[in-house]
Amino acid sequence: MKYSIRKFILSDKIEILSMMKEFYSSDAVFTNGSDKIFERDFDACVQNSPFVEGYVFTDDKNILGYAMLAKSFSTEFGKPCIWLEDLYLKTEYRGNGIIPTFIKYVETQYKDCILRLEVEEENLHAVHVYEKSGFSRLPYVEMKK
Repeated sequence: MKYSIRKFILSDKIEILSMMKEFYSSDAVFTNGSDKIFERDFDACVQNSPFVEGYVFTDDKNILGYAMLAKSFSTEFGKPCIWLEDLYLKTEYRGNGIIPTFIKYVETQYKDCILRLEVEEENLHAVHVYEKSGFSRLPYVEMKK
């Protein structure tokens, strides 16, 4: 399958927001998100926020899926950290190697960074894809306030 990776553009908004709603209502994530959060995330990506970037996977006619990268610094690893967020593909495009290719793309764009992501343990296919791409499990609980 031939596809490309590019950053979000304003005309992607309706379709990306729709995919965000589908992703956040699935078993792949723990929280449900909200329209307000999805709008803020998209807007931050297209307004060149220094903290987040949004990408789509496209076959030049259709958007196949999307992902976002959140940027931080890991004191645990002593280097910049890129969080791979919202790795989402429409059902009909899964299994074509798009996510592993995107991970390699991120590795080339952010060479001296630690890459991190969250995955629901029950999402066995995603866990397999990420482990095959070189990710390993961390043995602790993440918390939020």
